[in-house]
Amino acid sequence: MNQDEEKRKEINVGLIGFGTIGSGVVKVLQRNATLIEKRMGARLVLKKIADIDIVSDRGVKVRPGLLTKNVEEVLRAPEIDIVMELIGGIEPAKTFVLQAIRNKKHVVTANKALIALHGDEIFNTAHRFGVDVGFEASVGGGIPLIRSIKEGLVANRIHSIFGILNGTSNYILSKMTDEGKSFKEVLREAQAKGYAEANPTYDVEGIDAAHKLTILIRLAFGTPLQFEEVFTGGISEITPVDVEFSREFGYRIKLLAIAKFEEGKLEARVHPTMIREGHLLSTVSSVFNAIYIQGDAVGPTLFYGQGAGEMPTASAVVSDLVELGRNLLIQASDQRVPGLSYQASAIEKIPLKPMEDVICPYYMRFSAVDRPGVLSRISGILGKNGISIASVIQKGRKIKGTVPIVMMTHEAKERNVHRALHEIDRMSAIRGKTRFIRVENELK
Repeated sequence: MNQDEEKRKEINVGLIGFGTIGSGVVKVLQRNATLIEKRMGARLVLKKIADIDIVSDRGVKVRPGLLTKNVEEVLRAPEIDIVMELIGGIEPAKTFVLQAIRNKKHVVTANKALIALHGDEIFNTAHRFGVDVGFEASVGGGIPLIRSIKEGLVANRIHSIFGILNGTSNYILSKMTDEGKSFKEVLREAQAKGYAEANPTYDVEGIDAAHKLTILIRLAFGTPLQFEEVFTGGISEITPVDVEFSREFGYRIKLLAIAKFEEGKLEARVHPTMIREGHLLSTVSSVFNAIYIQGDAVGPTLFYGQGAGEMPTASAVVSDLVELGRNLLIQASDQRVPGLSYQASAIEKIPLKPMEDVICPYYMRFSAVDRPGVLSRISGILGKNGISIASVIQKGRKIKGTVPIVMMTHEAKERNVHRALHEIDRMSAIRGKTRFIRVENELK
């Protein structure tokens, strides 16, 4: 073994961000150092940690001199091979990542918003400077999802992806379903337990899930989809009444990220969705994530696990460190596996199906004055717009002076649904805006 080979038996890494995830990474590197070395064939050596706060106790001890407030000590250190960006947000994370790449350092990040919004610039820059970017932790936390799509499912033409990608929203919907609580009540509980941020908008309005879906679509379909092209809706208007009626029909409500490739067009949408109670995704509860992927060769596959949290996310970050470290050991760092799964020359735009052309069944709840003829008029307007009713529940219970009329439709086009509901909501017998939830009967 020559001197260069012996030197390469250590892979030096630097960390930017010593918060929850960063401290988890340090814990994993310390706890499983021997195991990682046995599996990788080299030691991962943490050379420097940069953070604006180097005083607070993170529950993990580090050697003197490891901490610094000066991020340049990580970005410019010639001995550091891989830089981890774990501060989150767009800036200064983007600047740090690009600077590390331009300094010819490989990068690992858990930053889904950064990859979803600025992935093109980051991966193009990485390709230009001959380095890799690992982002396994950006989708699904500790679930080995991204590497599975890039390598494990590489032989498959992906037909569809259905994902429960946000633990906060899934926790809220699970509690609403199991305990009959309101959205606001469960949200407060989630915030008290640390499952939801003080400002939960990204989680409950589907933005976080849409970031992750953007990444998955680019990996699975090889198209330069932009985040703003993903139809996004949240769960803040879901009520216990809707949860109760959905169960009467045999469904559960989930915030679902959906990608389907059919007839040359791609659907990309995140919104509350009713799933049949018999499907595996309907059983995913609390803060867990699950992703159901249909490939043409492998058939249906399900990935399940903790989608966030200190240690699950740290597990994914360290898996990227090991992958990039192995590349360095064999001097194959020039993107042995393309960063976005497809070779850059093969990425091409796939037409996106407009949301108004999406076809699926619908759940509809009307708040109507209890008078004769209301149901028949609603049915007439739906029929005029090509919407066929599958079943109806009309009960005598009063909700703020009205009677709920609940319907499940057969498959209908989104454009027609909006047109019909616009007319129905103008009826004098209808009180308030009609609630509707899209339904997925056949996840395939």
